[in-house]
Amino acid sequence: MLAFALRRAGSGLTLVLVISVLAHTLLALPDPDVGRQLLGPAAPQELVDEHNAALGLDRPLAVRYADWLAAAVRFDLGHSWFTNESVTQSLANRLPVTLSLMGGVTLVTAVVSFVLGVWAGVRRGAVDSAVQAVGVIGYALPSFLITLIMVIVFAVQLGWFPAVGYTPPGVSLTGWLSTITLPVLALSVPAVAGVSQQVRSSVIDVLGRDHVRTLRARGLPFPRVVFRHVLRGAATPALTVLAMQFVGMLGGAVIVEQIFGLPGIGAMTVQYTTRGDIPVIMGVVMVSVLVVVVVNLLVDVLVAWLNPKARLS
Repeated sequence: MLAFALRRAGSGLTLVLVISVLAHTLLALPDPDVGRQLLGPAAPQELVDEHNAALGLDRPLAVRYADWLAAAVRFDLGHSWFTNESVTQSLANRLPVTLSLMGGVTLVTAVVSFVLGVWAGVRRGAVDSAVQAVGVIGYALPSFLITLIMVIVFAVQLGWFPAVGYTPPGVSLTGWLSTITLPVLALSVPAVAGVSQQVRSSVIDVLGRDHVRTLRARGLPFPRVVFRHVLRGAATPALTVLAMQFVGMLGGAVIVEQIFGLPGIGAMTVQYTTRGDIPVIMGVVMVSVLVVVVVNLLVDVLVAWLNPKARLS
């Protein structure tokens, strides 16, 4: 298991390095005149050139990337071109907001999806059809529409939750829960729809296998067969789909954080992308990639523990 985890970690680090090269190259292609943007159209060209040189934009692209990588391994992602704030510090302040949002979404998605998927896979008929219909509707609705509906109903009309704002858990745990509930539910609806269908299909497949039919023929109680044998076999593909949904939810978090006014990485991405602040954008890209790699590594290790054959693939 340790060798398998190390191989997966090595693959993840290689992916991070490759994406850093591609992202740094693509972001440098437009070659914006940052000095002109900062100093204004009336600034003398000599002063603009000096400012660009101070930012290191006059050096070759390979040299700039090498300097960035050397600093990045020391957790120094540079400074914003427009605010001179530390990118590392800005991300450290905003990352917990996004991680708390994604953690809540992942927990809700996993629990609800397995309950609905197992229920639909075991209870064929009306229950199965109802769960499938709800799943299709939830998957078809876009996240921003679900978010707006929840804001109008639960925040504006009923007043159960605040419409915008964020309370850190260190300030008030109940306040944090109230500000994070609607965003979590808004992102969980399409994710639950996708994962629950995969769980349902996997449960039906495992129930039809020979070893499960043999266990049932020996007279073992059906709930015991489901929870001790069926779920273990059905969890492997479901976890893979859940990891894929996590990547999609990161993109949806950009819209959700904007609507609810959450000071997370998603809102930060929109704010600094419109400015063309390359150091901040590069930092957001790399942090997002690291989060995705870590999540996929954890899922791979969990799948290998549930299914030892996966270690040989």
